[in-house]
Amino acid sequence: MAERPWHSRSPDEVLSALESSHSGLSSSEARSRFEGYGPNQLEQKKKTPPWVLFVRQFASPLVYVLLAASILKFAIGAYLDAGVILAVLVFMAMTGYVQESRAERAMEALMLMAAPKAKVRRDGAVQMIPAREVVPGDVLVLEAGDKVSADGRLVESSNLQITEASLTGESVPIDKHKTVLEADTPLADRKNMVFSGTTVTRGRATIAVVATGMKTEIGKIAGAIGEMEAGKTPLQRGIAKLSNYILLAVLLVAGLLIGVGLWRGLDLTETLLLAVAAAVAAVPEGLPAAVTVVLATGMRFMAGRNAIIRKLVAVETLGSATVICSDKTGTLTLGEMTARRIFTGNRWLEITGSGYNPEGDFRENGAKIDPNDDIDLETMLRVGVLCNDSLLVADSDWSIMGDPTEGAIVVAAAKAGIEKEKLESAHPRLDEIPFQSERRYMATLHHVDGKRVAYIKGAPERILSMSCHYLRNGDMAPLEDADKERIEKASNQMAEQAMRVMAIAYADHPGEMAELHEKEITGCIVFLGLIGMADPPREEAKRAVKACKRAGIKVVMVTGDNRVTASAIAQQLELPKGETLTGAELERMSDEALEAEIDDVSVFARIDPLHKLRIVKSFQSMGHTVAMTGDGINDAPALKQADIGIAMGVTGTDVAKEASQMVLADDNFASVVAAVEEGRAIFTRLRNVTLFLLSAGMGELLAIVFGVLILGEAPLLALQVLWINLVTGVIMAIPLGFEPKAGDELEYPPRHPRVGLLYRGMMLRIAFLATMLGGGVLVLFDWTRAGELGEARTIAFCSVVVFEWLMAFNARSDRYTMFRLGILGNRSLLIAVSAALLLQIAVVYVPFLQEAFGTVPLGIREWGIAIIPGLAIFIIETLRKLAFPDLFAMGKWRP
Repeated sequence: MAERPWHSRSPDEVLSALESSHSGLSSSEARSRFEGYGPNQLEQKKKTPPWVLFVRQFASPLVYVLLAASILKFAIGAYLDAGVILAVLVFMAMTGYVQESRAERAMEALMLMAAPKAKVRRDGAVQMIPAREVVPGDVLVLEAGDKVSADGRLVESSNLQITEASLTGESVPIDKHKTVLEADTPLADRKNMVFSGTTVTRGRATIAVVATGMKTEIGKIAGAIGEMEAGKTPLQRGIAKLSNYILLAVLLVAGLLIGVGLWRGLDLTETLLLAVAAAVAAVPEGLPAAVTVVLATGMRFMAGRNAIIRKLVAVETLGSATVICSDKTGTLTLGEMTARRIFTGNRWLEITGSGYNPEGDFRENGAKIDPNDDIDLETMLRVGVLCNDSLLVADSDWSIMGDPTEGAIVVAAAKAGIEKEKLESAHPRLDEIPFQSERRYMATLHHVDGKRVAYIKGAPERILSMSCHYLRNGDMAPLEDADKERIEKASNQMAEQAMRVMAIAYADHPGEMAELHEKEITGCIVFLGLIGMADPPREEAKRAVKACKRAGIKVVMVTGDNRVTASAIAQQLELPKGETLTGAELERMSDEALEAEIDDVSVFARIDPLHKLRIVKSFQSMGHTVAMTGDGINDAPALKQADIGIAMGVTGTDVAKEASQMVLADDNFASVVAAVEEGRAIFTRLRNVTLFLLSAGMGELLAIVFGVLILGEAPLLALQVLWINLVTGVIMAIPLGFEPKAGDELEYPPRHPRVGLLYRGMMLRIAFLATMLGGGVLVLFDWTRAGELGEARTIAFCSVVVFEWLMAFNARSDRYTMFRLGILGNRSLLIAVSAALLLQIAVVYVPFLQEAFGTVPLGIREWGIAIIPGLAIFIIETLRKLAFPDLFAMGKWRP
């Protein structure tokens, strides 16, 4: 509408340009503008249709291999075989579809946590309307506690402060005023503008709405995020790599068998059946279904630990995280300013408790004191409560309405039994001088003990410069230079401990006037003391940081706070020792210089949105798998860029949640580490499932290939291989995905991003197990085929199945025996073995199944022969774990 920026125009010019007025728009004009501008909301991603979500489950290279095998089965008339493969693929897709649908519904519930209403002036009266109906030209009415629903220019304001942490990362509330600014004023310094998604902490105002929806500053960021593409997760890369290997093996083996079959004079159909049997053996058909179930189960486990996963394949990414970049406020800290220390009457007092819960003690030199018996302390707290615009609110939990720094004083007073409402009722406010950044203090006027008294609080240096007396043991004493030095030293000491320091004082008000003027209190006031407040670290976050150290994960704090505050909090959290880098210093560094130094940095302070994105990219360029936590609009680009972005469910903006792969329901860093632990456990389960299926599959493949090469006959039929892989294999593999955590998940380093499901030691173990199985089955088949061929194949068939039963118990861990883990530790596996035993008995003894699978009834002797390979391998593996538990650990974490 106007060429000049809104912040460089006066309020009347802005209203005129918007064709509005101080009384707001008319209802008819508002409706017209709503039709023209559209709803005041961010563009939502088009909801994925259910059929697309279902079809997307098939987008895996391994699934493509199985689909190709199914098509080939149909082509040669093996409809039963093809149908079984397709049934398993549909089961896998349904499981993934259900889990991702649940995750999306959970996200929709979280999105509803945002405030949906706004107060506007329309038709000359204040109305409450849905925030989505706000249009440019509306006059928005703001009060303390309101969430701003659109970008606007201040028209009227009184003592207005707004927290813009969600937009700029700055946790300190910003003073706002309606002064006209220069056209080139940076966004962060536009003190006469308010922005959508920010929160009013103090005062009141009316604004002329200049931008809504995607035209707001939030909308611009959201639009930029939508253009970013997310990369593949380590699991996706691992399965793709595994699929490529399997596809290559299938082609080589199938070609070899076709050539050998034709050379031995077998007809083409029989040769193709052998090739398909080998392909089916090589492809672990149960792996997609097992992977889906393991990940889906992991999603439920994580949800139980307050981590909601939005994409199924992102479950395991945290398990490979090497760096966690975490926001400070509310994640590593409580997000609740807490009064910690008081300096009054030349002595120090400590306050226990944390957050807004008004429970805690006052202590001097470690000894508990009664604040009601300490006149200096009681006077200071009473003044701090009355000269205060914040309220302590008890809903389902304790919270502060208003400025959090002022709220900390109210909470401290409540710990001393001083209730703000009662005190205000007894001594109502007669007048006030509101806080302004130029003035650096606020003052209120009250009637106390038959006289008028001004209560003052503000910046220590400002209050000290106005003081000529101080309170000591209830008496006024002259404030000498030595006293001022002690107070200044105390203030500096608290500032160095990352505390925000407030000074409190009072002054007798002359005369009977009920008005308060600055000249009456700036001469000689009585200094009462200093109160130091901090946003304390979460105790569980401290424990989580220690767990990350043991797990080889670097925790990096990325915050908008200053260097001193950030470094002090990092020290309290016991973050790894390292450098503190500010946003200004980062801007002066080239990408190469940042990459060279970034591994030595533990804290980034005074950081803006572009810095966060650059930090994540720099860590990634150094080969790290990066997890990024955040709640603000400003965090969204970095959340999108990170290997896994973690948004806050309670304080997080819609933009941040949409950009993330995971949402924390409790905004707690400890939940991030719990998710890391769960992610590692999930990947271990996936490896165990992969080991189990590939060992059996490769063993079958070796038996078939060498059976044809050496003996001229395959020991297993194609449908028997399908039964082993899809029935017995899946029944055994899925319970392995329910294996309880071993308890040592955070005691070893994270996987390197290039280390996938398979690693060198695991491949050696698979080769070892497969060779023993294939060789054992081939020897049994050659030994027993002198009699009936059907019986020999049935014995070979059962020997592989028995191997799978016993191998399932061995696959529970690569270093612990089933006896160490507990035979009853995985009850699902015991049930699965029982079910598989009954099914195997059915396929061997039920006549119509005998006909379909080419089996014959076996006697006790034949069963005794069939269990030999599996039992021998189980004993060898158990002894290996006892003697050499880390024999196959090479390459487990590093390529």
